[in-house]
Amino acid sequence: MATRKSQKASLDRFRDGGPGEASDNTQGVWDWVTDVLAPGLRVLFIGFNPSPASYARRANYAGRNNRFYRVLYLAGITPILHQPEDSRRFAELYGFGFTNLSPRPTAKAEELTREELRSGADRVRRLLRELRPGIACYVGKGVYQRVARSTRPVPWGFREGDGVVPGVIDFVGPSTSGLVRMRLEEMVDTYRALGRYLELDNRRDG
Repeated sequence: MATRKSQKASLDRFRDGGPGEASDNTQGVWDWVTDVLAPGLRVLFIGFNPSPASYARRANYAGRNNRFYRVLYLAGITPILHQPEDSRRFAELYGFGFTNLSPRPTAKAEELTREELRSGADRVRRLLRELRPGIACYVGKGVYQRVARSTRPVPWGFREGDGVVPGVIDFVGPSTSGLVRMRLEEMVDTYRALGRYLELDNRRDG
């Protein structure tokens, strides 16, 4: 069993990008300022990268038109409607964590390079193996496809069979970005499956 010291070293390595993890970012080194990581999380939400607003505020899904927290609330995943800054405490409040494929803020995920996406997917797989969250929630089909190294069409919801990392359940939800042309009600319907699973899990634990 890992000690607290070894767990902290592992988390620090992920925040630093990992040994030998290259980046072709020509504008400097970006820190993982929006990461919320801990061993044994109930859910780890995985996105492409932070928006400029999220990076500046050091808060997840902080874009003005991002519907992430409304979706979580309406889907029954959180009991109240949170603000982006609250995401820093989600591990403590709910056992929820956050990470991305890249720490570099951009207005659109399409601005990320192939190398950033490749190395970010490698990092996420290592993170899942070492931190062992109960559920990996991919916020966007493209995020899942990158991490799973798959180009096949992906349905919403829980993935059947073995996950990207055995022992970690995969859930694929839509991106909640304001750039996504999907009605709020459709997003909520997809994420309700995750909310129901967590509610049943709470009952079992209770």
